[in-house]
Amino acid sequence: MTKNIMIVGVGGQGTLLTSRILGGITLDAGYDVKLSEVHGMAQRGGSVVTFVRYGEKVAEPIVEKGHADVLIAFEQLEALRYAHFLKKDGVLVVNEQKIEPITVVTGAAKYPEGIIEELEQEHTVYKINAMEEAKKLGNSKVFNIIVLGMAAKHMDFSKEAWLKIIEKTVPPKTIETNKKAFLKGYEGKV
Repeated sequence: MTKNIMIVGVGGQGTLLTSRILGGITLDAGYDVKLSEVHGMAQRGGSVVTFVRYGEKVAEPIVEKGHADVLIAFEQLEALRYAHFLKKDGVLVVNEQKIEPITVVTGAAKYPEGIIEELEQEHTVYKINAMEEAKKLGNSKVFNIIVLGMAAKHMDFSKEAWLKIIEKTVPPKTIETNKKAFLKGYEGKV
């Protein structure tokens, strides 16, 4: 059976690092893995979407609408934008952070209110203010690993396997902070 994971965010939020960690853990577990990255003006704050599919045999990397088992969203509006990819019993893990797109910054549009509440009406949603928690750890850049830790509870791998792949994937000087960040999300220490 194939498991479908989507990671969505805004350029610079660590979406690609998170997908490398996910790809690494699935390969280490012996699964066939397909990854696909979609960049939409990522360096200018545009959407970044990554699909990670793993299973015994995976034919293609793209997750179709209505088929994602887990949707990891690093920003609220991105969660709303891609929630239709979740399957009926899928799980949405969302960082409560708001990053205004250029249309909002220029006054052409307004940032929607009540996004998480709206998502909770149709989906199983786990929310976290990961940026605030990352700042408590002394490094705001690890917020994505906190969100990944929360999402990891809805996947097929042990805590030890996650910590091992984080150690192999992140820059050496950030290993301990990233492990603490992961555990904060995984163990609900928020």
